Amino acid sequence: MTIPAKGDHAPDFELPADGGRTVRLSDFRGRPLVLYFYPKDDTSGCTAQALDFSARKGEFDALGVAVIGVSPDTPKSHDKFKAKHGLEIVLVSDTDKDVLEAYGVWTEKSMYGRKYMGVERSTFLIDQEGKVAEVWRKVKVPGHVDLVLAEAKALLGTPS
Repeated sequence: MTIPAKGDHAPDFELPADGGRTVRLSDFRGRPLVLYFYPKDDTSGCTAQALDFSARKGEFDALGVAVIGVSPDTPKSHDKFKAKHGLEIVLVSDTDKDVLEAYGVWTEKSMYGRKYMGVERSTFLIDQEGKVAEVWRKVKVPGHVDLVLAEAKALLGTPS
């Protein structure tokens, strides 16, 4: 498995999203995209991250930058998660884990000595041409959205 690095073409995808729609990477050609991967809807860290991205959605929109969250949860789970927390961002579902694997975020994890497969919280900033502009692995939620927003501004040459 090759993990996409800065300068690589972002792996293409077509996935079901909340609200019954389908989202493709190609839908965002010509504008930057923040693609963030998270383990599970409605868990503490994932909720905090989704709320942080939602709270700053207007700033991303003003830059012309789309934000999409990806997890292995179903579209129905995403709909409930969005409704419960008033989330403003698009959430897509990768139940087959093909995209999670393509981005190298479906990894072996360990908790209390038990090994299992799960999503490594990661974020990819993809530029207007569909290339990876920045990658954050093993993301810590507090302050992360600030870093992503600053990098998106730098990508577009916009003052912070």
